[in-house]
Amino acid sequence: MNFKYLLASLLFTIGQLSMAQNFDGKVLDSQNNSPLPQAHVLSQKGSATYTDANGNFQLSIPEKGTTVTISYMGYKTIQQFISPNNTTNQFLMEEEPFEVHGVMVTGNAKIDPVFAAVTNDYVKKIVQPRNVADLFNDLNGFSLIKRGNYAIDPSFRATQYEQLNVQFDGGTKAMHACPNRMDPITTHVIPEEIERIEIIKGPYTVRYGATFGGIVNLVTQKPGIDDYGISGSVQAGYESNGNSLVSMARLQQATEKYDVVGNVGFRDFGNYEDGDSVEIPSSFRSLDYGLRVGYNFTENQRLQAHWRQSYGRDVLHAGLPMDTETDDSSIFSLDYNLNGLTGVLKGLDAKVYYSYVDHLMTNAQRPTFMMVDAVSSVDAVTAGGKLELEFKPSEKLTLFTGVDMLHIARDGQRTRLVKQNAMGTLATPMEFTDKVWQDSYINDFGLFVEGKYPISNKTILTAGLRYDGVISDIRDPEADFAALYTDLDKRTEHNISGTASIKYALSSQFLMEVAYGRGVRSANMVERFINHFSVGQDSYEYIGNPNLDAEINNQFEVGFKGKIPLEANGFDQFNYGSSFYYSFYENYIVAVIDPTQSRKFMPMQEPTSVKVYRNLNDAYKTGFEVNAGVDFLNNFNFTTELSYVYAKNKDLNESLPLVPPLVTRFKLGFEKEKFWANANYTLTSKQDNIASSFGETVTDGYNVLDIRLGVVPFKNITIGVAALNVFDITYNNHLNFSYNNQTDFDSVPINDPGRNLSAFVQYKF
Repeated sequence: MNFKYLLASLLFTIGQLSMAQNFDGKVLDSQNNSPLPQAHVLSQKGSATYTDANGNFQLSIPEKGTTVTISYMGYKTIQQFISPNNTTNQFLMEEEPFEVHGVMVTGNAKIDPVFAAVTNDYVKKIVQPRNVADLFNDLNGFSLIKRGNYAIDPSFRATQYEQLNVQFDGGTKAMHACPNRMDPITTHVIPEEIERIEIIKGPYTVRYGATFGGIVNLVTQKPGIDDYGISGSVQAGYESNGNSLVSMARLQQATEKYDVVGNVGFRDFGNYEDGDSVEIPSSFRSLDYGLRVGYNFTENQRLQAHWRQSYGRDVLHAGLPMDTETDDSSIFSLDYNLNGLTGVLKGLDAKVYYSYVDHLMTNAQRPTFMMVDAVSSVDAVTAGGKLELEFKPSEKLTLFTGVDMLHIARDGQRTRLVKQNAMGTLATPMEFTDKVWQDSYINDFGLFVEGKYPISNKTILTAGLRYDGVISDIRDPEADFAALYTDLDKRTEHNISGTASIKYALSSQFLMEVAYGRGVRSANMVERFINHFSVGQDSYEYIGNPNLDAEINNQFEVGFKGKIPLEANGFDQFNYGSSFYYSFYENYIVAVIDPTQSRKFMPMQEPTSVKVYRNLNDAYKTGFEVNAGVDFLNNFNFTTELSYVYAKNKDLNESLPLVPPLVTRFKLGFEKEKFWANANYTLTSKQDNIASSFGETVTDGYNVLDIRLGVVPFKNITIGVAALNVFDITYNNHLNFSYNNQTDFDSVPINDPGRNLSAFVQYKF
């Protein structure tokens, strides 16, 4: 407790060392000069306030001035540079119609369905993310599924993998090649390249592909007007736990007509230690680079090409039966945007993309290597595209309609050189070949229409309908798989999904939303076509089921958020928000033990039975996210966040798998122009609502404190330090995989890192 008081005192003292001046302003309607009460005023350096009943406001700004953004519902936003002076400055705001934006990356919380935008300021996070999934670690409602330090997947509200529609820049996708997800989509892009993360919390839009549990859009950085000319950055970081090094360089040339951006990043992470100083096999190296070229034909017409490649080497996976030797990926995307048209057709967006992943894994460093030398070489192709048109058939109604396509194809084989069997060492090793993906593919052709209609100047209705035609086929099945499913043939599914939501803005300080979404997801390739491979958190072999029905999520949600200006005792503003949701599932896909099937490889090894993917008849999920915080003393903020999920598999009378426990976060922050600090204290509760059939065990609760500090000592130089898991707690997240095929570890969940000290430096030019 004394430590917390000391930290708060330290942050307060630092705040007093940086002097600022007050700026007085008045916000008026440009037509009649009437005051606009409760207009939001935000400085570039983070301090914010609201106008009073007479349109007046006062803001603390640096001596050299800053840029302020003034926003008010129904009026055009103002951005203007201000400097300290002794007069009251007037700001005239012009009325603006209730406009609907058609591109997700310009989403507006007042009009988009159950929308949340999160800025990724990795400079101030100080720590070096392993991959993009690490950026979700402190976001309310998100958890991480870890198999080590490299293969990390985000989970949101207990939906994960293909249940989450994860994409880059509004549609680009790259699917994993490894059936154990050693190479999820989050490993194929540089984390520092992500400018912000946009989240739609459920199946509340039909415009971005088939969506079951939510959409995560990772938006990469794009040059703006302020970036014209040649600019760039060089940065490096170090983490003590694992002696890990990170470096990245970025160079760009931007003009009004064109922009070219190139970046390269290198990571070298060693094995980390948990809180008991036990070394966890988790090291990896990766090299990433990318090039993006954009050309603006006119002010409202742009073509952009983006190419990126990623190379993973010598990746150790503590929770998987093999390790990655090489993991190479290439992603290309081409985007065209035309907007601002004057007729009924207002805009057009088009995208095509292609990705290829080549993955090689072995068991050379595992205890089973003495008996079997196993090498798996697999690859995945992901290709797709989208064409969307924006229409405005009437003054109020805006329609988005279009088509999209997704193609996923995988192939590869595992070669086993058997050196020992139950009788002992073989004089001549025997070689076998197993078909990993059985040369399979899935095609999804989508057709959608979504409309937005303002019922009033405070209320907007969104409704959408989507059709997906899903075609799947297995072209080279193993003999035993073909014998199990004698009706193997090309299969076509017809899926209908839809949504309806209402957003109501009582004022600029309060927003409420009610939404329903029906999300439909056809089975992924593992669930359809895997054949006697261990792809779960347990030791069972898994068999796919090509006859699975598409699973359906019927999700209902109510949410609200707001802010209340405070004008006494050093308090500036109170912020709050919440979301409450309920989902009932149809045909939920899960693997269950099938006593009629026996283990294929090492048949005497326990467990001797296998798991086969089936549809559940009765399952549901409910939960909430709540947050509240206060801004005080101009530069301080304190926030509390809670998230909770409860899920039930009524067929087996247990929880659905991979459900996180109750998580509570306390965040104390301080921010000035050249100095910032924050402390995050996370309380994770015990999780005893488990899926025993999935191999889950009860997970104890734990508390972790992280502290981060940053400073700009000189122009264009940023330095930061951080201490993660300050008290060196030994713990494991409930979603972590268990150790698998490791010499010195039993089959228990992987522990997370112990205390970790980090340093970071960046130079911008």
